[in-house]
Amino acid sequence: YEEKFRGLKAFLGYMYSHPGKKLLFMGQEFGQFIEWDEKKQLDWFLLDYDAHKNLHAFVKKLNKVYKDNPALWEIDYSWDGFTWLVSDDNQNSVAAFERRDSDGDRIIAICNFTPVTRENYRIGVERKGSLTYLLDSESTEFGGSDEISKKRIYTEKLPMHGKEHSFPVTIPGLSCIYLKYKPYKTKSK
Repeated sequence: YEEKFRGLKAFLGYMYSHPGKKLLFMGQEFGQFIEWDEKKQLDWFLLDYDAHKNLHAFVKKLNKVYKDNPALWEIDYSWDGFTWLVSDDNQNSVAAFERRDSDGDRIIAICNFTPVTRENYRIGVERKGSLTYLLDSESTEFGGSDEISKKRIYTEKLPMHGKEHSFPVTIPGLSCIYLKYKPYKTKSK
């Protein structure tokens, strides 16, 4: 039962960070089980249950993060706003990509679609920099285990996924994480 909600939060995190317009049907924001029927109201009583209340809190926060970060929506019509970082890890079911806006702000979305936590999973990035947490679908704020440290992450000069630098991250099972990526300025010659 709990995995259904964790999986849904991971999927919603993926959908909101991936390019394209977003769509939620009535009741999806709190996990209504029965298909919406125009002849009756939504099953609002489900918000009396923790799993549904936590999903609702997650969607509320997800909407705020989406609205407040143009990198997630500004350039969703071309490759200028999107880069795959991990697209072929079928062994671990992890996907990661970077979103960018016209000001150069960057957000990295990392999704783990299995119930297995990935410890020290390394993701390649093009430049040296730092990353801070924006959103973690497994935070206790949303009924999760909060099993990861929210400390700032720094890249290392360790090649990965065809990039010169990389960073290690723990990705809880069935989760999605957003990190704000600040590449350091390079010195011009």
